[in-house]
Amino acid sequence: MTTPKPRRRPGLERVLATADRLFYEKGLHATGVDLIAAEAGVSKATMYTYFRTKDDLVAQYLRGRSEAWQAHVTEQLRARGGAPDERILRVFDLLGEWFETDDFRGCPFINAEAESDREAPGHRVNLGHRAWVRALFAGLLREAGAVGAEEGADPPARQLAMLYDGAMTSAYAEPGGGWAEAAREAARVLVGRALQD
Repeated sequence: MTTPKPRRRPGLERVLATADRLFYEKGLHATGVDLIAAEAGVSKATMYTYFRTKDDLVAQYLRGRSEAWQAHVTEQLRARGGAPDERILRVFDLLGEWFETDDFRGCPFINAEAESDREAPGHRVNLGHRAWVRALFAGLLREAGAVGAEEGADPPARQLAMLYDGAMTSAYAEPGGGWAEAAREAARVLVGRALQD
């Protein structure tokens, strides 16, 4: 028995890479499917064989961003090591490194929420990404033995997620303001309090 060959999807990777760049640089509304197709070098008909609607393409863009960021954070926290409370602070170090890059345009998920309908498929992707951020902090807090971080209860994790979101929003609105460092310091105080209670 022969194994069926995977169906070729010419141009799909170019469409995804182009949509990722344009949606992040220009925004969802300012980026039309005509521009994505033209820059990816595919026809609109080809693009629509992969994505039924622009909303579906936006959802895939956000899914790709989420998967890439999760992989980056997981790998960097593992590589940099340290106690769980130190790894919480390293999340803010990773944000600071991202803020210093030339292509930083804010949080793609917050940006998309500002432009999207809550019924759009991208909204569910955003909610999933936000849940991952809280779960990351909650897991590290539990590992550190923080009070109030038991399974199912995440007030400290929510507070850390607010610092995380606030740092990204502030860094985009006012670049170079030391927002990651300020959020890291606030997180250090919050984590210290959770460990002492």
